[in-house]
Amino acid sequence: MKKCLLIVLFLISAGCSEDAALTPLDSNATVLAFGDSLTAGYGASAGNSYPAQLSSLISRQVINAGISGEESNEGRQRLAGLLDRHNPELLILCHGGNDLLRKKPVTQLENNLVAMVTMAKDRGIEVLMLGVPAPGIFLSSEAVYAEVAEATGVAFIPDLISDVLSSPSMKSGAVHPNATGYSEMALVIQQELQKLGAV
Repeated sequence: MKKCLLIVLFLISAGCSEDAALTPLDSNATVLAFGDSLTAGYGASAGNSYPAQLSSLISRQVINAGISGEESNEGRQRLAGLLDRHNPELLILCHGGNDLLRKKPVTQLENNLVAMVTMAKDRGIEVLMLGVPAPGIFLSSEAVYAEVAEATGVAFIPDLISDVLSSPSMKSGAVHPNATGYSEMALVIQQELQKLGAV
C-alpha cells in the first residue's frame, strides 16, 4: 500500500521520464555518481570506473560515491549527507544490484529508490537513473526502475548495464564490467546527457 501511495503521488506531480530534459551543467558543475560496485568500478583498475571516464568525457568533476556491496537501504541512509556536502547539479543514481542479488523485496528497493530521488529533488538536484538488471539473464533492467523513473519523472537509461553485461568482451565477471565495459557506460551516459541538453 505504501508503494502504491508513493507512486500515485509522484504520478500526480511529475511527468513521464521519456519527456525528461536536464538543465545545462555549468562548466564548473559537480556531478555525483552514486551507487554500489557498478559505480565504484569493481572489476577494473583504479581510474577506469565509469565516473572517472565520464568526467574526462564531459569535462566536469564527477565524484565517485560508489561502495561495493552496499544495499539500497544503506545507500538511502548515506545519500543525504553526500548531497549536502558536495551540492551537485546532477545525481547519477545506479543502485540496487545487491538487493536483487540477495533477493531482497522489490518493494523495499522501490521505496528506497523513490526516497533517494526525493532527497535530490528536494534540494533542487536533477537526477539521471540507470536501470539495473536482475541477475542471471541480463536481458533488460528490473521493471521497478522503469516504474520509479516514470513515477518520479527523472531521466532514465534503462538497458545500458544489461547491454554491457550481455557482452563477454565487456565483463570482468558475472555481474561486473571490465574497463572496456565501464568505458562503454561512460560513453552512453555522455551521449544521453548531450541528448537531454545537460552538456
